[in-house]
Amino acid sequence: MSNDSFRYFFSYYYFLPMKNIIIKLLFVFLFISCSSTYEGSTDIVKNSDPDSNSVKITDSFKKIISDEYNTNTLKFGATLNFYQFNTNVEQLFLKEFDYVVAENSFKQSIVHPEPNQWNWERVEAFLEFIKKNNLQMRVHGPIGPQSSTWAKTDSRTKDELIKNYEEFLTELCKKINDQENVKWMDVVNETIDNKANWTIEKIGTGYQNPWTQIGENEDGIPLYIIRSFEIANEYAPNISLVFNQHQGMQPVMWDKVKETILYLKSKGLRVDGLGWQAHLRDNVILSLNKEQFDHLLSLIDWAHENDLDFHITEIDYRMTGDPPSSLEYDRQANGYTNILKALIAKRNNGVVTFNTWGVYDKNEGFNHEYKYLYDSNLNPKKAVDLLKSTLKNKSITPKFYDN
Repeated sequence: MSNDSFRYFFSYYYFLPMKNIIIKLLFVFLFISCSSTYEGSTDIVKNSDPDSNSVKITDSFKKIISDEYNTNTLKFGATLNFYQFNTNVEQLFLKEFDYVVAENSFKQSIVHPEPNQWNWERVEAFLEFIKKNNLQMRVHGPIGPQSSTWAKTDSRTKDELIKNYEEFLTELCKKINDQENVKWMDVVNETIDNKANWTIEKIGTGYQNPWTQIGENEDGIPLYIIRSFEIANEYAPNISLVFNQHQGMQPVMWDKVKETILYLKSKGLRVDGLGWQAHLRDNVILSLNKEQFDHLLSLIDWAHENDLDFHITEIDYRMTGDPPSSLEYDRQANGYTNILKALIAKRNNGVVTFNTWGVYDKNEGFNHEYKYLYDSNLNPKKAVDLLKSTLKNKSITPKFYDN
């Protein structure tokens, strides 16, 4: 074999595999290019998860609400805290939502925790934020158990407590009344426990309601509840006033809530809305159970029949696995979405709002949260896709897991 023939033989068989590889790579490149031709903005893209037959909706929550609903009667938003300003959390919020609640910044424990102490920095920052970004807000600064250590100290007198909460609520109402972006405020919160007792003061400075010890009127209604609505009626005439409540769907508790609201209204006091926090847990039967869901529907009906807006004020859904299983993510997604479906079903009867008690899971070492719509890296969970598709399709049929 000549030298030229040898070189030809060697080069052909040596580079043949490489040529095959190059050809294959070119084929793959051309296939991908043809498969991903960009044709401008689109509403949905196919889910890349091979175990899912759903679709991912790329529209923001606020765009879906604006396109599909009367925005005067249905709101969908999330809660921010003061320390999330100028972060990627704020960026995500502004991309997705146009309805906001401040986490704790408007509360007595921050604004007026004790005599002669006032701190309006966070309040003013939020008021500037909503004006700059054209957001609507529900102010969460209610009189209730989330109060300062000073207020919960055992040595506090009734007169001291009265002076503090009246000063705080009066000045807060004055501060927000002329803010056109503020639409609602929680006046009282967590006033009744799950057995229909008033939440009360306790020894020490743990969870308790220090304001109840001020006393009750001749009809057995805590004076601070009546006085709080009197103040809000007088100094916040432009704001819709909400009676906010925690716990689950205990009928006896909600009966007392209803009685209290009707009592206030019978005395000429304005109560414009009923709020339910809706803090959900995967190991507590609630939104994935038909009986509990039906009770929620009846509660919304009662609110609208009595000229009240209905607010889901602080919803979250805590998963208990660490990390959660795929089933838990499915349950969380449907737990959130069942509540939204109840609001969609009732939206034509009156105002309904849906607000999550945070944007993303905070990863704090030993206490990782698995309860919000976005994970600790701000990636959307299954709940985001299901909530958006539910809004798009106006779905009202719930999915139940629990008997």
